[in-house]
Amino acid sequence: MATALTLSNKQKQHLKSLAHSLKPVVLLGGNGLTEGVMAEIELALEHHELIKIKVPEEEREVREQIYTTIVAHTQAYRVQVVGKILTLYKPSQAKKISLPKA
Repeated sequence: MATALTLSNKQKQHLKSLAHSLKPVVLLGGNGLTEGVMAEIELALEHHELIKIKVPEEEREVREQIYTTIVAHTQAYRVQVVGKILTLYKPSQAKKISLPKA
């Protein structure tokens, strides 16, 4: 597995600004974090590089565990969490998003 991505503050800010207008592409349902949901997240990351995931879980600790599991599984970079929405970034082979120099 690849090591987790590290981004500078400038790069994080750039990703946050890009993510601002995005709608969540993956929504966790009543079944929580299933293999199907993980596959969907992987696909969305490969296709978009920068995605939002809505986790409607009420318990903050449980939500945090879900975020951690997603990040560990996808090896994506956790850009930010706002409310129940997790924003992830993972460069694809196509390199669609160009980050500013660190």
